[in-house]
Formats: sequence, structure tokens, C-alpha cells
Amino acid sequence: MKKLFYLIVGCLSLVTGIAGIVLPIVPTTPLLLLAGFCFARSSKKFEVWLRNSKIYDFYVADYAETKSIPRERKKKMIWQIYLLMGISIFLAPFWFIKLGLFIGTAIGTYVLFQVVPDK
Repeated sequence: MKKLFYLIVGCLSLVTGIAGIVLPIVPTTPLLLLAGFCFARSSKKFEVWLRNSKIYDFYVADYAETKSIPRERKKKMIWQIYLLMGISIFLAPFWFIKLGLFIGTAIGTYVLFQVVPDK
């Protein structure tokens, strides 16, 4: 029963994390880390599959292994974040949503460059 719970949470986390690649508000990396955690406790087969996927390699592998991200990768990530959040802010219908998206972007930038160490 416990393994089934972890498998379901891992799959939901994986699907939501993949959606987060194109949806600016959904955090991709933490959800993929959660999927890896859940798969490690539910199914070795899913864990191996996730760790060998390109998505995991691009978004999670560096941080999961070294608890750091190379500065060059951070720069690539921040441009993607700014592009998608800029579009979202532009298209948001209400000023308070625009403000929330802007604040979220600012917090994300701070965390990426000040909290997460460079490799």
C-alpha cells in the first residue's frame, strides 16, 4: 500500500513537473526531485528510468548530486524564466496577478543566484 502511494505521488509529481517546463508558475525542479524521491521508495524500475531521462538530466541531476548548479546553466534557466514570466505578466488580466507573477520571478531569481550555490 505504501509503495502504491509513493508510485502515484511520483507519477503525479512527474507529470506536473513536466507541465512546469512550459507553465511559468509551476516549479519544475522541486517536482522532479519529489518524483525521484517517491520513485526511489516505490519502484526501482521507475527510479532508473527517471534518472536516465533527458528531463531529469537537464533540470535535476546537477543539483541532486552536488547540491549546486553551474553558473552557465543558471544563466540559461533565468532567460527561460524571464521569457515565460514576461509573457505571463503581459497577458495577465489583473494588476494583482501581474504583481504576484513579478514578485514570484524576483524571488525565483534571488533563490537561483543567492541561495543555490554555484558549481
